[in-house]
Amino acid sequence: MNAIVNPPQPLLDVQDLHVAFSAHAQPVIRGISFQLAAGECLALVGESGSGKSVTSRTLAGLTGAHSEVQARRLSFAGHDLRTFREKDWLQLRGAQLGFVMQDALGALDPLRRVGQEIAEPLRLHTEMKRRQRELRVIELLRSVGVPEPELRARQHPGQLSGGLRQRALIASAIACNPRLLIADEPTTALDATVQAQVMSLLESLRGEDTAMLIVSHDLAVVARLATRIAVMYRGVIVEQGSVDQILRDPRHLYTQSLLAAGTAVHFRRAYGDSAAAAATPAAGEVLLRAEHLSKSFQGPDGRVRTVVADVSLRLERGRTLGIVGESGSGKTTLTRMILGLERPDSGDVWIDGQRWSDLDNAQQARVRHSIQVVFQDPLGSFDPRYTVQRVLFEALQVAGHPRATWDARAERLLALVKMDAAVLDRRPIELSGGQRQRVAIARALAAEPQILVCDEPVSALDVSVQAQILQLLDDLKHRLGLACLFISHDLGVINHVSDHVLVMKDGEVVEAGAVRQVLDRPQHPYTQALLSAVPTLQTGALRALTYLPLAI
Repeated sequence: MNAIVNPPQPLLDVQDLHVAFSAHAQPVIRGISFQLAAGECLALVGESGSGKSVTSRTLAGLTGAHSEVQARRLSFAGHDLRTFREKDWLQLRGAQLGFVMQDALGALDPLRRVGQEIAEPLRLHTEMKRRQRELRVIELLRSVGVPEPELRARQHPGQLSGGLRQRALIASAIACNPRLLIADEPTTALDATVQAQVMSLLESLRGEDTAMLIVSHDLAVVARLATRIAVMYRGVIVEQGSVDQILRDPRHLYTQSLLAAGTAVHFRRAYGDSAAAAATPAAGEVLLRAEHLSKSFQGPDGRVRTVVADVSLRLERGRTLGIVGESGSGKTTLTRMILGLERPDSGDVWIDGQRWSDLDNAQQARVRHSIQVVFQDPLGSFDPRYTVQRVLFEALQVAGHPRATWDARAERLLALVKMDAAVLDRRPIELSGGQRQRVAIARALAAEPQILVCDEPVSALDVSVQAQILQLLDDLKHRLGLACLFISHDLGVINHVSDHVLVMKDGEVVEAGAVRQVLDRPQHPYTQALLSAVPTLQTGALRALTYLPLAI
């Protein structure tokens, strides 16, 4: 008689999970169920606001004091998570459960050095001596593609680019080799070459005894990393199955809509979009000009490093100039000099014919109405005490709009970025990453600027909302004669929105020209390497191209 062999217990078991916040009547997660076994990678996909990030934060015990979590079963490695108190979560997180948040700057302590942040789980959960921890930190930073890891370990998060912060956060999450790694948009802030490196790293981390839960709006990332996919829509899992089944034969109309949008985005990334070039407007007046900008910083090791070297650019009314390059290439420092937030070591910036260095503080304040910015990190740019309404009201007040118009204008701004007025009473922390980014864009538009500087404005958005925001920016550019300076690591986005492009590496412009010329016929080896590293969605037998978009 053969012995009965019981199937192995899942590492993570979620049954009938509901999550609500006291400020809202309706739960944001409504009865979802799934299991995750060791050796598997489950991807949660869905549009911004579908509940993906709330689900991941719930599994890490990070929903906050005002949340209400209920489930028929919620267990990890035999532990009933429903009974956990904060001390239990502190013992679990970092040791057996690693968590990579979407917002790297908000997750890292700005007062601690990066090396200290990464070493913290090693200090708490291992018996490593101090020197062993220091060596392990350097090894971790190097494994996630951080250049000069010894230097970066001694810097503070605010001294790193968004991509470098994201890699440091991943290094911290994997420091103790956790059994479950939860990664909320782990490659969002990464350029194509580093994204490929991090995906290879994440693939190597999934072994026989470990599992991974990935939250992502990038279907190319999901197709490479995941073994199964769960599709979320308005707090419910509407479909789940193997990667092959979901990508090749989706059953639910919403999944079909996501695939249609995702396939279109990756098609543009791989082959370009001739319509973008055809829509290029005629040359207009120069609204922004920078000449020979250079900037150096002294690192904690005393060495002076040039971050931006002799960069010049010009931006005309009705045009979009894209700036692309790896994390740490100097894009953000260049942007800060253009905005007058950083003084260049040499070179000058002119805004609408006026040189920044010639203006006093009062004059600069007036000029700032004509140039607005959408920063890479939306949550870090909001006062956490403010509601969305107060964020927009403050922007409208600064822009000089009469108080009697604020209510109508705030609702109109939200409508422009495809958001409902119901979010006005919510705080940014209660919104998804994509929703926060849309609020940031709405705030920037409040002043009706002539120049909009966008630093990774759609990096946190799913593909369908990306398309809406990019179309919005294109409409504004043509309707208002708006000029856009668009900084991104995403070549697909740069290709879609830009008329001209600068490619930066190590602080220098290595290639520049019309976007079609540069991306279709790159001359510099670095540009060629960037293009070759772009992940693509292998459609195979996908029928997604025939699906109609779902109105939501």
